[in-house]
Amino acid sequence: MENIDIGKKVEKYRKVKDLSIRELARLAEITPSMLSQIERGLANPSIQTLKVLAKALDVPTFSFFLEETHTADLVVRSNERKKMIVDNLSYELLSPDFSGNLATAIMKVLPNTSSSEKLLGHKGEEVAFVLEGKIKVYLDNEEYILEPGDSVKIPAHMKHKWENNFNKNAVILFSVTPPSF
Repeated sequence: MENIDIGKKVEKYRKVKDLSIRELARLAEITPSMLSQIERGLANPSIQTLKVLAKALDVPTFSFFLEETHTADLVVRSNERKKMIVDNLSYELLSPDFSGNLATAIMKVLPNTSSSEKLLGHKGEEVAFVLEGKIKVYLDNEEYILEPGDSVKIPAHMKHKWENNFNKNAVILFSVTPPSF
């Protein structure tokens, strides 16, 4: 967190609101010179001052402490996907990582294999979309055969299992929130 420049964030939000230093200082009831020093990193604002600035800028106080997101870190090239193989399943992560509230991956299930011996549940809510092949999905005590273009929503903690008892690979695109595998 030492990389976060609170002053730059204050300045950014001020400019988005199209406020001058004098206008924001007046709204926040601080001196323009103090605001200028904060923005240039020459003064460290108290939490109370940050709260007042946040209110004047109509942003949450914690927004001053969030790390910047570099847009290049959000792009995942097809040849740079993180891959993992677990038993008979292979996963390619389409999300850059497991941070945040959502992860998206492609799961490949080989013919005559399944995701697990028994039905399992996890805390993440999941939505899956069949890209290729056919797949049987077990949801609690029910089973469904999904084909390309079909999708399924699996609520958190619902016991489920994927089974490919067909002669072609099944390829499933899925998103899970929060990320869990």
